[in-house]
Amino acid sequence: MVTFFLSLMSILAVYSAISTLAYRSHGNSLSFLLKHSLMIIIGFVLMYVVHKIHFRYFSKLSQLLIWVAAGLLLFTLLFGSNYNSADRWIKIPGLDLTFQTSDFAKVVLMVYLARMLNQKRELLHDFRKGVVPVLLPVLVICGLILPANFSTAAMIGCVSLIIMFIAGVPLRHMGKLLLAAVAGILLIIAIGEFAPEEALPRYTTWKNRIKSVFNKESEGNYQADLAKYAIYEGGLIPKGPGTGTSRNFLPHPYSDMIYAFIIEEYGSLIGGIGLLLLYLILLFRTIRFSVRCPRHFGGLAALGLSFLLVFQAIINMGVAVSLFPTTGQPLPLVSMGGTSTLFTCLTIGIILSISRSVYNPEELEKADESRQEIPAAIT
Repeated sequence: MVTFFLSLMSILAVYSAISTLAYRSHGNSLSFLLKHSLMIIIGFVLMYVVHKIHFRYFSKLSQLLIWVAAGLLLFTLLFGSNYNSADRWIKIPGLDLTFQTSDFAKVVLMVYLARMLNQKRELLHDFRKGVVPVLLPVLVICGLILPANFSTAAMIGCVSLIIMFIAGVPLRHMGKLLLAAVAGILLIIAIGEFAPEEALPRYTTWKNRIKSVFNKESEGNYQADLAKYAIYEGGLIPKGPGTGTSRNFLPHPYSDMIYAFIIEEYGSLIGGIGLLLLYLILLFRTIRFSVRCPRHFGGLAALGLSFLLVFQAIINMGVAVSLFPTTGQPLPLVSMGGTSTLFTCLTIGIILSISRSVYNPEELEKADESRQEIPAAIT
């Protein structure tokens, strides 16, 4: 139901916000709506199919897909399509779609990380044998995402540390990891300040965005100022769909700044707080069944994937109200998107698959019994 309400809000908001983009591109707003709605429908079909699959198969697939994800990220860095001075996308041949490889990589990494933490849970007290093997894939994936998308790399790194702590990594080892993270940030700053611009081509952009949060007079703060104006115009009480005027001046009101646009049309009570509550309900429900999950891997995977979705949503909302620097993080299942919508639905499908082991334990038992019977039948 949470995903249904988010999708419904997405269709209403995108159709209202897309009119200016359709006018500028000499297109039809109805065609944008149909394309966006089709992606949501395909996403729900994908979600349903994935949720019927036993979650143990995701653990096995992650062993192969983690290498595929790393390869795609490397290919994107070398040959990816450039938008806004960032190489984040791969064009899908034959389709008018672009594929952001980090969306795929973060889903695979969370599942693989849960698998590794499950396998190494008896060795987590040993930093070299238990923690380092778990940490290596996180460093590789985040390192490949970092040059083009710092916010996504930082978000994945933070969620990974949280999941490692939940999985039982001792505090003394977590302290080492936090110190290493601080050292990594200082190293990035040193490279950005003193090395040639080619080493970190987007460092100046990151620096200006962070400065704009503390310097309200900065020219780079115009996006946040326009978002706050849209929120102010929205007030508390909903005005209704189609009433927002910020579509004419707000940068990307259908994607990055859709939260501010929704508040303008639906008010702070329904559009602002209501949307936030939907994501918090999703997180609460996931935490509730994760602690009851009969498989250690399933609980960790569900928590990691839900944290990714909710953290991304909070970052997007925080940007709109000037709590965080401007990033390119869309609002999951609400912002207009192509493949990003599909990967969000894939993520929710995996979470639902894991929840079936809690709310329908007889299905899990049948699947386990059938797996045990296969070798006997073969012999």
